[in-house]
Amino acid sequence: MSKQDGSSRQVTTGPVDDSGTPILHVDMDAFFVSVELLTRPELRGKPVLVGGTAGRGVVSAASYEARRYGVNSAMPMSTALQRCPNAIVLKGDYRKYSEYSRRVLEIFGEITPLVEPLSIDEAFLDVSGARRLHGSPAEIAWTIRERVRSDTGLTCSVGVAASKYVAKVASGRAKPDGMLVVPAADTVAFLRPLPVSALWGVGRVTEQSLTRLGLRTVGDVAQMPTDALERAVGPALADRLLRLANGIDPRDVSTHRVEKSVGHEITFGHDLGDPAELRRALLDLSGNVAVRLRRAGVVGRTVVLKLRYDDFRTVTRSRTLAEPTDVARRIYEEAAAAMDGLVGRGELVRLIGVRVEQLRESGAGAALWDPDEEWRDAERTVDEVVAKFGRGAVKPAALVGRAADRSAAGARFRQPLDDGDAAIEH
Repeated sequence: MSKQDGSSRQVTTGPVDDSGTPILHVDMDAFFVSVELLTRPELRGKPVLVGGTAGRGVVSAASYEARRYGVNSAMPMSTALQRCPNAIVLKGDYRKYSEYSRRVLEIFGEITPLVEPLSIDEAFLDVSGARRLHGSPAEIAWTIRERVRSDTGLTCSVGVAASKYVAKVASGRAKPDGMLVVPAADTVAFLRPLPVSALWGVGRVTEQSLTRLGLRTVGDVAQMPTDALERAVGPALADRLLRLANGIDPRDVSTHRVEKSVGHEITFGHDLGDPAELRRALLDLSGNVAVRLRRAGVVGRTVVLKLRYDDFRTVTRSRTLAEPTDVARRIYEEAAAAMDGLVGRGELVRLIGVRVEQLRESGAGAALWDPDEEWRDAERTVDEVVAKFGRGAVKPAALVGRAADRSAAGARFRQPLDDGDAAIEH
């Protein structure tokens, strides 16, 4: 079964002490699927998937009925249909989801100005200053759920707690269509029985490291001697895990969201082994990333290459620049250098991606000498041409011609959205 199939649902049903719990985490329930069902009500109660069906399609979202078969977002559609042969597959519409997301955020903004969107379907709210107008945090959470339902026809789950981390855990436990309040005094007791995977930042590899130490619950981590935990996962992660395991999360709700990274990736319609074709794909991806960086007014110092082979092995390589950049040529050169030695030895590549991290605002702390100045000026000129004549009006010569067309044939570009719903293919 999927970990998010609603089988472990926990909700607040009676009076509870919410006096010290000003933080709300609101998470839409199976968002993409739920939006589709607004116009397909006959599919309610059935296993429904949103995603691509051609070749290498992946699941972007799954209804709770489908999740009970062990189907999760980001799973290959072929695997999902093996687990749930009677699933109904719908094509995604990202523009429609964005519009519903905007409407939901407007509801949040009418309650409190302290809203921190995490993704298209979830956000943190600080309702400390909203109590006089809208009631206690639990009452506000109830109001939000009712408003979302009446105004959009969708459902959401809300976690109410003293910190962002605990509120997010609580909303997950309340799914679907529920509310869970964790009184401040009960924070540690609430966390301790949960599996270590409930700790923010614990992925599969870290979970295995903790399990080898006999740590299976959050309570086990909280009681672990610091030096032993540091030896297992390193000082920085050990410190963070110990804090979270004891309910310590001092982060405020921030209304100014700064992207942590900007990236694009492509899953090919057929596996590729030719380094030249892979470099052409890399050049195109680098251009897309650079355009998004410039539009956002940010530059980045670290270029990350992602490769997934035909056997689903995934490798990443990163290179850090002396000066941050938003120039496609620089991003491409670093990504291509990172790819050296990873292809061309008979390996077939299923997916390739480029990401830029360590972002900051353009012009902040600018260097006296810009090694990419000429390329940057040229690419900004291209931006202006594209804005006037449309995408495809100008492109690198390496991307013009039949070889480039063949490399992209049947491919699907994907941009990551969030943890709950995988990327929509477009």
